[in-house]
Amino acid sequence: MPVQKICTVAEAVRLNEFAYALTLEVGEEMAAQTSCGQFVHIKCGHSRLLRRPISICSWDKTSLRVVFEVRGEGTEWLSRRKAGDALDVLGPLGHGFDVSSKKLLVVGGGIGVPPMLGVAQAAAAAGAEAHAALGFRDQGHQMLTDEFAECCRSMSVISDDGSTGRKGFVTELVEEFLQNQTRASAACAACAGKPVPPAVLACGPKGMLKAVAAVCAAHGVACQVSLEERMGCGVGACLVCACDMADGSRKHVCKDGPVFNAKEVDWND
Repeated sequence: MPVQKICTVAEAVRLNEFAYALTLEVGEEMAAQTSCGQFVHIKCGHSRLLRRPISICSWDKTSLRVVFEVRGEGTEWLSRRKAGDALDVLGPLGHGFDVSSKKLLVVGGGIGVPPMLGVAQAAAAAGAEAHAALGFRDQGHQMLTDEFAECCRSMSVISDDGSTGRKGFVTELVEEFLQNQTRASAACAACAGKPVPPAVLACGPKGMLKAVAAVCAAHGVACQVSLEERMGCGVGACLVCACDMADGSRKHVCKDGPVFNAKEVDWND
């Protein structure tokens, strides 16, 4: 069950010109329920009725870290919090990623990068082989790559303008990774080995997720995606974050997601 409590900001760090990281002392009860891909709903000042959903980047036994960019008044207020400040936090919320695969590729685009760090760390801690493909707008938006490098077997970076990594889109990295896996699997099969199929887990803009899902479908690879929608309540009581599914149904991103099997999603809505 989600926990609502007043949490102390243990550390406030500006990661780059655009992104901020807050480490929150949430206590053992909330931390113990946290899994990768979930989010917390944070009250941003007394004058703002609606909370702001922020993805969980990483966590330990008593604290969790959130990373966000300023997108409006609420996150601007949140960016000015300092160590020692108190925040009203509800969480953890949502359905997260399944990291049971022995080999996986975590794919992050823009502000979708931070939650994938927790995924990579959880997978590595479970003994899985984690790889990362990260896309940024430019070098000024790059963040957390040192931490990805620590827990991933490999890490590739790409950017819209080529100022960090090479120029291009993160879907190119996914295509190249899966092509390499196909070649490695063929070689392994030729020597009577047992290739481990990868799973792809992604978070980022919907256009990016749609493209990643298409690449994975072409390669016959399992793909999970974390969707982003505007939220009201964060617990499925309102209809603000409803999204269309491929079978014609509608689901709530806050409660049924934010993580879905890519095959479930209606990418043409």
